[in-house]
Amino acid sequence: MKSRKILVTGSSGLIGSEVCVYFGKRGFEIHGLDNNQRAVFFGPSGDTRWNQKRLSETISGFTHHELDIRDREGVLKLVAEIRPEVIVHTAAQPSHDRAAAIPFDDFDTNAVGTLNMLEAARRACPESPFIHMSTNKVYGDLPNTIQLKELKTRWDYDDPRYKNGIPETFSIDQSKHSLFGASKVAGDVMVQEYGRYFSMPTCCLRGGCLTGPNHSGVELHGFLSYLIKCNLEGRQYKVYGYKGKQVRDNIHSEDVAAFIHEFSKSPRCGEVYNLGGGKGNACSVLEAFEKAEALSGQSQKYVYVDENRIGDHICYYSDLSKMKRHYPSWDITKSLDDIFKEIVTAWKKRLNSVSA
Repeated sequence: MKSRKILVTGSSGLIGSEVCVYFGKRGFEIHGLDNNQRAVFFGPSGDTRWNQKRLSETISGFTHHELDIRDREGVLKLVAEIRPEVIVHTAAQPSHDRAAAIPFDDFDTNAVGTLNMLEAARRACPESPFIHMSTNKVYGDLPNTIQLKELKTRWDYDDPRYKNGIPETFSIDQSKHSLFGASKVAGDVMVQEYGRYFSMPTCCLRGGCLTGPNHSGVELHGFLSYLIKCNLEGRQYKVYGYKGKQVRDNIHSEDVAAFIHEFSKSPRCGEVYNLGGGKGNACSVLEAFEKAEALSGQSQKYVYVDENRIGDHICYYSDLSKMKRHYPSWDITKSLDDIFKEIVTAWKKRLNSVSA
């Protein structure tokens, strides 16, 4: 039987690589599109060539395509040649803070690059599910208007309407997003529009903190991975505002890939899902310090900067109700403790290999 083809953009990144591995194990022919732009955005510490090498060595039938999603003609040509049965679009400029310094690169990657992929899909394979990795930053800082309560180590919602987290019905309008959030809104809305206007099977996955052991975490992107790396190296971590009690929900990249698989089997047109770890996998920066210290045996060095990042969320965790209602066979399988243990183990291995 001929294997089905999947095209994954940003294939050397955290989610892209996890999707490649996940679908590779299920017999798909994997086509990965990546040009290591993360190293350009974040410098050597953001380099993902190691992950590209890992995929090439471990996935039978993996083909790497060195291409920038901003290259419109290149994208149109590649998608027409492959005609994938599934497209997973994870390539992006992912940093909330970095975007302000590179606004053209940010918008051209996140908005125009997404449009390039959508139009390529419409021309070559409009029936193929198109899954787009969006972000919870499309909600801007509007979640900060929800009534909160301050607890010993975290902020939490003090409004019963949000006891399970932020739903997909929450407004994305009239709030401060950061330029990154704005460029991702543009891509997000285009993905919805291609689904609704052209009846293409598309969805936007508005991710919380997507994490896992294969993350090249840096200060500007990759909260848990970078925090744990700092702990293990004895490096100082900067806490920006909110007393270190700001809360994020964390989801393992494998659980992300599992949901993508579920959607690809039974797609819908122009859907939106808040994809995070939910309330059960939420933690504050201070709580993350405690977990990292317990696993490493090393105290966390940090400095407090009494100024929050522009447009940053005080408390955010995803309401997973809609996802579970539409795809009842999917659920979170990796707990917060599982995630911490795997990231600590992975960083120890990588840091030891560098020092050896």
